[in-house]
Amino acid sequence: MPPLYQRPQSSRPLRVDGFVATRRDDPERGPQIRMNANEARARMAGTGELVLVEGPRGQQFATLVVDDGLPRGSVVVRDIVGIAPSEIVHVTKPDLDAPPAVGRYA
Repeated sequence: MPPLYQRPQSSRPLRVDGFVATRRDDPERGPQIRMNANEARARMAGTGELVLVEGPRGQQFATLVVDDGLPRGSVVVRDIVGIAPSEIVHVTKPDLDAPPAVGRYA
């Protein structure tokens, strides 16, 4: 049986360098991922765009923030469930404009 989703070739693995957990009363909260501009450019994504973050225990959508202070190949995540520091994740930009393939989910 073929997989339902194939990761694109441009999705190189990234190492989680840090994790930020927010509190309920924090002004800025929610799923977010920070990465180097070179890594974001390779995924054709920019600041404020929605990206899919795949970790070892699941996947979740998050907002991307480009941060040149981070080294290439590493990311910092905020409020993404199932991801811990020093784990490997894959970040891809989903194609939300394309219709789903017919018959792939039946």
